Amino acid sequence: MVTSLINHERIVTTLPKAKELRRVADKIITQAKQNSLHSRRQADKIVREPAALTKLFEILGPRYEDREGGYTRILKLSKNRAGDNADMAVIEYVDRPGEVRAARPPQGRIFDALDDAIEEVGIKSIRR
Repeated sequence: MVTSLINHERIVTTLPKAKELRRVADKIITQAKQNSLHSRRQADKIVREPAALTKLFEILGPRYEDREGGYTRILKLSKNRAGDNADMAVIEYVDRPGEVRAARPPQGRIFDALDDAIEEVGIKSIRR
């Protein structure tokens, strides 16, 4: 499922599977951010396709470089599955192109934007 999430960046599954997938998906993004040979080999044990592994380290890792965690979002769907009435959910990566609801920016970007706004007014920032 992690491989499918990396390929599509958004999948529909049952709620318990989505909650379990979140743990693994967040850990694998953290490994992709480290971008070392060891982290690539660790991720290769989990990701099933070489193309997905390449996407993980070349696209997803740099995308979340500023974010300290919370790379995935789970949205519970209103309708249950028809066959067994299981709760359904959508799990997706945040900050992806074309997402329905924008994620909050990482803390570093918020403070940088505030510092820039304060300096435009003429007040020197104490953080820089």
